[in-house]
Amino acid sequence: MTKVLLLGLGRWGVNHLRNLNSMPVELYAAETEERRLEPARKAGLPGSRLTTRPKDLLAAINCVVVATPAPTHYALCREYLEAGKDVFVEKPITLVSEEARQLTESAAKEGRILQVGHIFRYDPASQWLRQAIQQGQFGQVQILRSNFSGFKRPRNDSGVMFADAIHFVDLFNFLTGQPPARVLAATQDFLGRGMEDASLISLQYENDGGVTWATVETNYFLPGKFREVTVVGSELSAICDYNVAQYKIRTVANRHVKEGAGFKAVEGAMHQVESPPEEPLLAELRAFIGSVETRRPPVADGWSGYHSVRVLEAAMESARTGRTVELTPE
Repeated sequence: MTKVLLLGLGRWGVNHLRNLNSMPVELYAAETEERRLEPARKAGLPGSRLTTRPKDLLAAINCVVVATPAPTHYALCREYLEAGKDVFVEKPITLVSEEARQLTESAAKEGRILQVGHIFRYDPASQWLRQAIQQGQFGQVQILRSNFSGFKRPRNDSGVMFADAIHFVDLFNFLTGQPPARVLAATQDFLGRGMEDASLISLQYENDGGVTWATVETNYFLPGKFREVTVVGSELSAICDYNVAQYKIRTVANRHVKEGAGFKAVEGAMHQVESPPEEPLLAELRAFIGSVETRRPPVADGWSGYHSVRVLEAAMESARTGRTVELTPE
């Protein structure tokens, strides 16, 4: 049985705890203070598997799940990779792309699994969209538009781009199969915390058919909770609402058709696409354990983490300078 050490039982760590505790693994948990281990005790983990000294458990475990604050990710991942353990790390993989590169190269060198918590890759709706794009159902993908916003408490370890925008930046990389060529962004610090709490990122993806224009909107202020992605193609468009459990995607076969010297807008049929009602966090943790046991590379590998951080670094530079930032191919 795979032995997993969960590092961190904070707001998102407890969700990892709930899902890992439902899986056929031997689960251990670590926190910085005894009192922070209480969620694991309530979940039924025996005291022998709880610790504030995770290094003491190195010999007992196969892999770790890092659900700690973002600034700690690099040091923890490096430590456990070098100790010969497979690692799942919540997004962002790091706050600096060069550190993400180092971790990814280290994992390859050590023959370890490194998976990043880009959870939307594991949503059945995302997988349907990617497959439909690859099959040409959308025709030429012209626009990708997303909104990851809602009124909530800001994170303290990073701005809204690394907290939220990174989700759909990575998703767009996943859907297009590549990182963008150009990045333009604007940010605002309405709360005066010294880090952005609202951002608008524009991405340009180059492909054989031309350019796909993508936008990612994030903030902590918009009333409600928005997790929406729109894919607009020359033959088909789709709206995906990730807040919905099962029927997330609605497609519309709208097209522009040449008519004389101009174009006419032809409205097509609308269809609802059913997605399996699966919790994406559970799906990605299952995939991680599967990779640990089979040595199969994960869908959200270290390079996916690296490219998403690299895009956000470009976005931060663009917001600071007011200029479009070019990303050289790698």
